Amino acid sequence: MDNINKISVLRILSDGSKMRVGTLAENKQGIFFAYDAEYINQFNNLSPFKLSFDTSVQLAPQQTHNGLHGIFADSLPDGWGLLLQDRFFESQGLSRYQVSPLQRLCLVGDTGIGALAYEPHINTTNSLIDLYTLGQNAQQVFAGETSEVLQELLCVGSSGGARPKAQIYVQNDDFSQCATIPQKNSQAWIVKFTSSHLPLGHNEGILEAVYLTMAEQANLQPVAWQILHQGEFQWLAVKRFDCTSYGRIHTATLCGLLDADFRMPSMDYSGCLKATKILCKSKVASQLQFRRAIFNLFACNQDDHTKNWSFLQDEQGNWQVSPAYDLTFAPMRHNQHSMSFQNYGNNPPLKVIQELAEIAGFPSWQNAKKDIEKIVHTLACFADIAINFQLKQSIISKIQNKLNAVYKENKALLQ
Repeated sequence: MDNINKISVLRILSDGSKMRVGTLAENKQGIFFAYDAEYINQFNNLSPFKLSFDTSVQLAPQQTHNGLHGIFADSLPDGWGLLLQDRFFESQGLSRYQVSPLQRLCLVGDTGIGALAYEPHINTTNSLIDLYTLGQNAQQVFAGETSEVLQELLCVGSSGGARPKAQIYVQNDDFSQCATIPQKNSQAWIVKFTSSHLPLGHNEGILEAVYLTMAEQANLQPVAWQILHQGEFQWLAVKRFDCTSYGRIHTATLCGLLDADFRMPSMDYSGCLKATKILCKSKVASQLQFRRAIFNLFACNQDDHTKNWSFLQDEQGNWQVSPAYDLTFAPMRHNQHSMSFQNYGNNPPLKVIQELAEIAGFPSWQNAKKDIEKIVHTLACFADIAINFQLKQSIISKIQNKLNAVYKENKALLQ
């Protein structure tokens, strides 16, 4: 495979047409980006915190995203999708150490999350495939039981996250057959496969469904979802919020917008709320983010890093927060949140949460406290909701014990 040192960046518009955004180029100094003048005349900045909105040549930071600008690194997979990319390049005679970020973007092409696409696209085969077969192969690859990766699995593996999943297109909610690229009148979904090698085994999808149900009841505006019954497995499918009926919506994570390192504690909730206020120009948006932060605290979702917070930009340049996603029980090492509460990895004092409420724009602490009380009340229903979803009782008891402990540690926030 030839080396690639210059690629085009395009934006897929909501009607499915494409607009050239600019050029990415690489030399010994690093990776550079420059906007096209025509794009600047018609649209708005894709990354207003880190990219100058002009035609100047802009060098990417050397660290954090392997030499890529954060907004373009958002298009690349991590964990699971990166493993699939490595397998593809190995089949082409390249080790993962020889592959450049631009080559990886070309493999993503127009299949990544969000509206950005890259050319030349390293073509992969599109076909219809049985979802159960796709999931079986994903489980085997994830477990290290096979080195053979179905071509279709490579095509659908561009989303982020460490766990096996697939981006698919289905028609009329029929998941028995799925396509790897959009078909006429199709809907875009991400299916999260399970594995016996995951912490909760094949119960992972059910547990996330429980948490999404609680998030909906707490008015956190989570993604649309459904549980798929495939043979002996129950997989969670979440509807993609970056896709329209015909095209895409520009999507950026907090990680990409701020060139933050999601693998390290690099952001606190005050920064998240301030970025939301600047981008969305809306107290409604920042207050929603505050409620999501409180949910993460009391629900023990400590995997709350910067890639799990996204924003959507329309074609007039207006930003809004995305639906909430990746909400589940996720205790981390040392019992610390990935995103801190003003330097507190857990058990933030009342004063800190009051300061966050002020940043979010609540008219008074009493208004913010009402939202906190609603979230805590919703989480108190965890066991009942989990039983309805037929989650294993041993898992329910384990999680309930942890939630009880978290409540005791943070109940002072309700005073």
